[in-house]
Amino acid sequence: MLCIKNGTVHDGVHREGFLADILVEDGKIKAIREHMEGGPSMEGRHSMEGKHSMEGRHSMEIPAGTEIVDAEGLQVYPGFVEAHGHIGLDGYGIGYEGMDYNELNDIISPQMRGIDGVKSMDPALPKAAAAGVTCVCVGPGSANVLGGTFTTIKTVGKRVDDMVVRDGVAMKCAFGENPKRVYRDKKDSSRMTTAALLRETLFKAREYMEKKEAAGDDVSKRPAFDMKLEAMIPVMKKEIPLKAHAHAAEDLFTALRIAREFDLKITLEHVTEGHLIVEELAKENVPLAVGPTLTSASKFELRNKSWITPGVLAAAGCQVSIITDSPVIPQEYLPLCAGLAVQAGMDPFAALQAITINPAKHAGIADRVGSLEVGKDADMVITDGCPFEVSTKVKHVFIDGKRVCTE
Repeated sequence: MLCIKNGTVHDGVHREGFLADILVEDGKIKAIREHMEGGPSMEGRHSMEGKHSMEGRHSMEIPAGTEIVDAEGLQVYPGFVEAHGHIGLDGYGIGYEGMDYNELNDIISPQMRGIDGVKSMDPALPKAAAAGVTCVCVGPGSANVLGGTFTTIKTVGKRVDDMVVRDGVAMKCAFGENPKRVYRDKKDSSRMTTAALLRETLFKAREYMEKKEAAGDDVSKRPAFDMKLEAMIPVMKKEIPLKAHAHAAEDLFTALRIAREFDLKITLEHVTEGHLIVEELAKENVPLAVGPTLTSASKFELRNKSWITPGVLAAAGCQVSIITDSPVIPQEYLPLCAGLAVQAGMDPFAALQAITINPAKHAGIADRVGSLEVGKDADMVITDGCPFEVSTKVKHVFIDGKRVCTE
């Protein structure tokens, strides 16, 4: 067991931090006990029993042999979560030959699974963990109209199967310049082509699924097996969303248009021009992953890139996650990106949620990670100050209640 004592807890749910102890058992948060002194009301938080009781708030029974970490004077945060990246699929320091995040032979590749490309021994992963990034949603890149499924993993481990929080959380699709650039001389030379290719696959997937369902247990009546269309069934059933790469306003609207046509779930990724169409995106009420912003405007569709984007969208009521798109921005700079958004006007609590609970919701894993609450994974970052500031030091990182980094 583990007990974090006397730290100022920022749970990702309540705006204000509060002085508390956190008890961990079997990798899960068992109890959060707030101190009477120096903390706001207990209302809405958890006692040892996970209820809103005031009883026993001054003490916590700590079993013998429990590891104690005294966090007096320190700040305790949920492990930071990345909603969209490619860490582990790219390969740190090994050049182009180590890149495994795009299938370059087929523009329609929904059968690809990000989990099959993750290099669990990638040196970028421990760098991320040391910075407090404890969980990442990773998968194929944006060269393909349909690129395959994303997986969510913790940032420590030797075998990717043991690092998985949830596999197959979303199906990557891409709009804009990337599919056109990669497949210009093969298959795709315009935004209209990209949209048409996606629609064609969705029509085929719907028909394939309907035929399978109509056939029931009669194997003789089932359509011929098609691995691509099989991979699209969870999308068509709205079990997972399309994870739509889109920077420019027109691409964001096309992604939404197609999702509505086929009655699909969708998340929007990058959302570079989101601040220009904030009213429209607020009406749509879909999760938004904003970034990477700590880069140059390397292509036309990035010309309106700005640090104000996440703050403007969050202020309008949108669910915003800030992303690095690692390795575009190294994964360890996720909290720095949140800090730059705050500098540009984003509310600090909204920025914290944009790298904790919001990306967890975005990836469909908020039942496990993203906030410090009883029953969730004990992923915690302990710092000597605000994690958005470059002078702040990470003192301890715990993943599933196990210490993975200490200053």
